[in-house]
Amino acid sequence: MADTATATAEPRGSALGQWNSAVTSYYVLLGATTLLLVIGLVMVLSSSSVESLDEGNSPYAVFADQAKFALIGLPLLVILSRVPVRVMQAFAWPVLGAAIVFQLLVFVPGLGCGEGGNRNWVCVGGMSAQPSEAIKLALAVWLGAVLARKLPLLHEWKHALIPVVPIAGLAVLVVLAGHDLGTALVLLMLVAGALFVAGVPLRMFGLAAVAGGAVAFLLTVTSQNRTDRITSWLSTEGCDTSSACYQTLHGGWGLASGGWGGLGLGESREKWSYLPAAHNDFIFAIIGEELGLIGTLLVLGLFGLMALAMVRVIRRHPDPFVQITTGAVLCWIIGQAFVNVAVVIGLAPVIGLPLPLVSAGGSALIMTMAALGVVISFARSEPGAAEALAARPSVVRRSLAVIGRSRG
Repeated sequence: MADTATATAEPRGSALGQWNSAVTSYYVLLGATTLLLVIGLVMVLSSSSVESLDEGNSPYAVFADQAKFALIGLPLLVILSRVPVRVMQAFAWPVLGAAIVFQLLVFVPGLGCGEGGNRNWVCVGGMSAQPSEAIKLALAVWLGAVLARKLPLLHEWKHALIPVVPIAGLAVLVVLAGHDLGTALVLLMLVAGALFVAGVPLRMFGLAAVAGGAVAFLLTVTSQNRTDRITSWLSTEGCDTSSACYQTLHGGWGLASGGWGGLGLGESREKWSYLPAAHNDFIFAIIGEELGLIGTLLVLGLFGLMALAMVRVIRRHPDPFVQITTGAVLCWIIGQAFVNVAVVIGLAPVIGLPLPLVSAGGSALIMTMAALGVVISFARSEPGAAEALAARPSVVRRSLAVIGRSRG
């Protein structure tokens, strides 16, 4: 109500009046998503072309795959942006169940595949998919549906824990069973975001943080690969191509050599097989090298705008399901982006998380676009948004009007 009153009181063309418009969240989400997707496609092409040629492929091979995945994700985003909120809520349980069963397929001989010690892909007939990406969206929607129904009881321990902890714990465990600690951490951030928005008392978060820290410590000390990554992150001495610190070192060199304005699009030196995963987990370093500090700030600013739009949906929408689900998606996408950037600049050890919408990767791109489609649907159902969108002329009608005036 306060937002609506402010919007009415503001002059029609003022910046504050535009921000308080009922459709601000919708357009900011749509614009930030589109720009990040375009930047991602351009940078995937730039960062992958050299290695593609070195492997005997077309320089456009990785870009073509990424564009194909974007074209798959686009109709999914559009469809989900039109799905009514009550329909998403109704299908929360079966969708999460299907996602967990899908994840279990990675352990089926002949279907599951992976690399680097991780077994988190389903491979069939030359095609592959990462089920853990589907779990992210399914879990976010499920948390919104369950916590919204139990909202008045969440101050009690048993209602805050059941069934969220067992079911969410199962989803995390099946991902951890494939040795994918990075995705498991994102799932934990997602769950924490949903519980926070739902209003679970902060003292419960303190206990969960202690328990989660203990589990993370055990998982680290029991894995030589993870231990090596931690020790290499703490010391960059003696880095070579076989050291875990090699990626972080060259990522930092790429960012440093970019300066303010960058070396120019396509002019990266690190992508010439010096920086591993230049088009995946470390694409932010190539952005900094080619587009400079200005390019990295642009990307960070777009994620910041996306975060503000999601916070706005949480504050303005009256439906608890929408608020909680949006909080979960916010912590997933923005939290994952934060961790990816922290890894590239050396503030966190390498854990293999892509930069949402920007890094190459089919499953991650498609499911991120699907999640943003869900949040855009929520933005469309904000108070006054549906009426404002319906009252505005379509692009076709505006174009025809302009053509008609020009002929007259």
